[in-house]
This record gives sequence, structure tokens and C-alpha cells, in this order.
Amino acid sequence: MNSTIRREIFTRFQAVNPHPTTELEYDSPFELLVAVVLSAQATDKSVNLATRKLFLKANTPEKILALGEAGLRDAIKSIGLYKTKAKNLLATCTLLIEDHGSKVPQTREQLEKLPGVGRKTANVILNTAFGEPTIAVDTHIFRVANRTGIAPGKTVLEVELKLLKCIPREFRHDAHHWLILHGRYVCVARKPKCAICIINDLCEYKDKNL
Repeated sequence: MNSTIRREIFTRFQAVNPHPTTELEYDSPFELLVAVVLSAQATDKSVNLATRKLFLKANTPEKILALGEAGLRDAIKSIGLYKTKAKNLLATCTLLIEDHGSKVPQTREQLEKLPGVGRKTANVILNTAFGEPTIAVDTHIFRVANRTGIAPGKTVLEVELKLLKCIPREFRHDAHHWLILHGRYVCVARKPKCAICIINDLCEYKDKNL
């Protein structure tokens, strides 16, 4: 795929959705951090259902810690892997208080030192909370990048680096959200909805479902 086609793809995404954002609900960088940690192997919808209630009671590191492990587990028990996530969140809250003045750090290195925070989560925080042009490659982005030919790669990191290199600078900040939404609702895993896809004439997928 050449640069002209890639530019047209993101031009179309932008025309349809000029201001894309995460579907996770949050009102602060800390709330976003909690939501993203909880979203691992869970749907945004299930996370939002839990955090709407959680954040009414506890939306700061101090308040999360005050819940204790049992209280936090109870608040997020509807989410997969809730026991491990509760443990990680409590440890993260402790580090935020002790090392960062209860604030979410704004560097990848510091974010990745937090329990339960890997490269993907760090990229989401840097992009959505702090406006950096990062791309968090999840299963949706990995599938779309490979299937369409935008940035094929065998690993998540390879796809991320290719996307950062090939996406025109003016689209880089929002590309993360466009690609996730496209993979979630149009370029789905089992049977892509090619007939309603706005980039089906540009996509290199050989088995289009038109």
C-alpha cells in the first residue's frame, strides 16, 4: 500500500468522525488509567457499568486505597480477572501517591512501572489523557492493520512502529481511535462488514464480503 492510499484512508475516517475518542467513560487521567487497566480482556461496556458506580465512591488513588482489596474487588467483580486487577490497582495507587504526588505520570517509562500497565495501556493514557500521537495496538488495530494492508506486521510492536512511520502526521493523534472503532464495528474478526466499509475500495483484503 502506498502513501497516497493511506492518506485517503485516514482522510475518509476523519471526514466521518472528526473528533474520535475512547468509549471508556472518565473525567480525569486517573479515572482513565483505572478504566484502561480494567478493560484488559473485557469490553468497554462492562468496564463503564462498573466504573460509573466505582467512581462515585472512589475516583482518586487515596479513595481507591481506602476501599481496601475486598471493597475494590466487590466494586469490579463483574469484570473479568477482577482479583488480579484489584491487586494491581491498589499497588498502582500506592505508587502514584508515594512517587507522583497522586498524579498520573506523563512518560511511557514511568507509566510502564505501574502494576498492570504495559505498553498498550501506557499508549492509551499518553494519547487520550495527554494528547500524544501514540498508537495502542490492540486486537482490533492489529487485525485492521494487517487485513487492510495499512501496516502489516507479525507482532504488536511491529505494527505499532509501522503505523507511526506510515500514517501522515496530521492524522497520527486520532488514528488510534479510528482504527479501533473500525475494527470493533466494521472490520470485525469473523465476518467483516465490507459492504458498508468506507474504505473497501482502498483495502487490500482479498476475501472481501461485499
